[in-house]
Amino acid sequence: MKKSIILSSILLSGALLAGCGTNNSAWTQVGTQVLGNVLGTGGTNVANATDALGNILGSVLGSKTIPTQQQLVGSWTYSQPGCAFTSDKLLAQAGGEIVASQVKSKLQPTFEKLGVKSSNTKVTFNQDGTFAATFAGKNLSGNYTYDEKTGKVTMKALLLTINCYAKRNTSGIGLLFEGTKLLTLLQTVSALSGNTSVQAVGEISKSYDGLRIGFDFK
Repeated sequence: MKKSIILSSILLSGALLAGCGTNNSAWTQVGTQVLGNVLGTGGTNVANATDALGNILGSVLGSKTIPTQQQLVGSWTYSQPGCAFTSDKLLAQAGGEIVASQVKSKLQPTFEKLGVKSSNTKVTFNQDGTFAATFAGKNLSGNYTYDEKTGKVTMKALLLTINCYAKRNTSGIGLLFEGTKLLTLLQTVSALSGNTSVQAVGEISKSYDGLRIGFDFK
């Protein structure tokens, strides 16, 4: 219990420091030292403390909308399932990150069964407002718009319009969907409306309020 209280204090202090413009790397260094003592890692396993702190703060402090379309431009390769809660309350995010990790673990085998992997799932956002994407080996291309206030990305292909939300994460970006929207995308692109793996995505999304799920890219 004591460790949980201290960890919550670390997270809250980090948010306050970040909000005041404190350098994130400096904050991480201080937080790592404190977390190392809390977890009993001492000086010999500081790397473990850094990883633990990074896993928490990377999502809590780094899950922000991408401020400009320019920062969305680039070629991105799928790395793992993505997940985020819409609430921006710090403690809700901190607790939610534990749940998010569990959700990602559930999504991983589902995505694998659908054939989603780094070699065949990619997206490129071009400066001129066009995009090209490959999803589980299926190609899509068209035009996109980005709402810098909400983080909403609208991609319009020939027969399909995709609405999702872009987020920064520690290694790149995430494209996240409301559960029903992702389910529709999977059914449409993969033509697997009766596939139990697709239906599992819908069941996962129903289990949590304010949850968006999708794909992390790097």
